[in-house]
Amino acid sequence: MCYSAQVEADYEKFVRTYGAIISIKRFVELFWEKRKDGGWTKIPKAMREAFRKPHGEEGFELAKIVAEGDRELEEKLKAEHATQTERLAKAEAVLAGPKPTKKAAEDQRIAKKKIKAAERNLDDLLRREPEPDDSRIYPGSYAPVMIEKDGQRIVVPMRYQCRLPGWDERTERKYPGTYNARRDKLEETWGKLFGHRHGIMIVTKFYENVSRHKMEGRELAPNEEEENVILEFAPQPPQEMLVACLWNLSPHGDHDTDLFSFAAITDEPPPEVSEAGHDRCIVPIKPEHLEAWLSPDPNNLEALYAILDDRVRPYYAHKLAA
Repeated sequence: MCYSAQVEADYEKFVRTYGAIISIKRFVELFWEKRKDGGWTKIPKAMREAFRKPHGEEGFELAKIVAEGDRELEEKLKAEHATQTERLAKAEAVLAGPKPTKKAAEDQRIAKKKIKAAERNLDDLLRREPEPDDSRIYPGSYAPVMIEKDGQRIVVPMRYQCRLPGWDERTERKYPGTYNARRDKLEETWGKLFGHRHGIMIVTKFYENVSRHKMEGRELAPNEEEENVILEFAPQPPQEMLVACLWNLSPHGDHDTDLFSFAAITDEPPPEVSEAGHDRCIVPIKPEHLEAWLSPDPNNLEALYAILDDRVRPYYAHKLAA
């Protein structure tokens, strides 16, 4: 599975390189919705920063939402910091007194942890210099996805976890892995989308959970517990990969707002990914296949499989993620 990915959030590049237009209306709807429902951090920092400077009338509205959403998040983080600082002071007063308690020790531990998290998140929010992690997505967060409608390429913000046709939120909770569309299940599980709703996510790196002993190419030692590590996989030479995706639109699917969601197609891994301990890999398609992929013929699935097979095949260097 593609547990996490570093995506391209420079919308001007979609316009310049691929002739796409930006669905500003949908970005406004999403940003406004996430301000209201407390999901502001589900929108990666790079996606928000891209609209901080307004372009046109709709851009002014979007820039205003970004500024207000970040301000509200700043206030929330400062309030959390103050609450936990007060909690820490009370806990330490008890611990310094004649009758220290286990509860006070636990409150001290939790408060210190939450204070550090609030400070880290505040620093990250207020920082203006971009960092690679600003554009990193996880299941449940949002990313720009390029699709085609009526012959026009459009960039739409979509949630990275696909809600399949006919599903509601309750059904979706039973199947949390739908950010990954396995190639060998495209006609079975994904048949209503494969051949119908195709998209592209531009990725520069991806990340996977693997077991340490598998990464090190060995068996578990006697009495050794399995340990999870996160690996960063980067194509060599460095490049932007056009990752094949499937997407869906669920009308009134999220807080009575239309939900656009997607999954990355994955396949058997190349040797270097397998040897690093992981059994799946994203599928980057070649630029010459972009038009055929974005405007699929549902009556010619063989041609679509051929595009997935004739993929870009870089070498994926890996290292432990920071």
